[in-house]
Amino acid sequence: SELALMYNDESVLENHHLAVAFKLLQNEGCDIFANMSKKQRQTLRKMVIDMVLSTDMSKHMSLLADLKTMVETKKVAGSGVLLLDNYTDRIQVLENLVHCADLSNPTKPLELYRRWVALLMEEFFLQGDREREQNMDISPMCDRHSATIEKSQVGFIDYIVHPLWETWADLVHPDAQEILDTLEENRDWYQSMIPPSPPPDDKNGDQSSDRIHFQ
Repeated sequence: SELALMYNDESVLENHHLAVAFKLLQNEGCDIFANMSKKQRQTLRKMVIDMVLSTDMSKHMSLLADLKTMVETKKVAGSGVLLLDNYTDRIQVLENLVHCADLSNPTKPLELYRRWVALLMEEFFLQGDREREQNMDISPMCDRHSATIEKSQVGFIDYIVHPLWETWADLVHPDAQEILDTLEENRDWYQSMIPPSPPPDDKNGDQSSDRIHFQ
């Protein structure tokens, strides 16, 4: 795509969002940072860029590993207080905070979470439709004919969202415990909604599994 060419395939959407946002600040009446000093603006720009680029899911595992290290450091210190006295430590916390916010849909009340799932899955399916039309390999979870929404949400929570939020909850304990509890309740609900697996084919050649069943 044109955007991929522009940003050399590196965090394409994240880089694009940053470029558009900072360009908007140049419009008359839009510079919300106008009263900052040059040094403050430079620091803020760097922080915003670092935080937004950290939402690229290709960086998830390294970000989570660094967060776990920070949690262990806090525990070893014994005081329960994080000393964020340098830019590296401060931006690490901020990057993870934004990353948690980016992956916060499963932590919302179930009704709101389900609404977001429906919207996101339709976006995925439209992408899969276009990939099918162009004879491309269909991306994971983008095939509307085979994707299991409930199972995908359980996997998403188990392997991506819960490890991140569990570690964040350790870092800010006990302030995120209620969020973590909601996440686990939502995970259990989606688990309960996974359709049962179809029975194995009958060895005697029974074709009943091919019949249409009505409920």
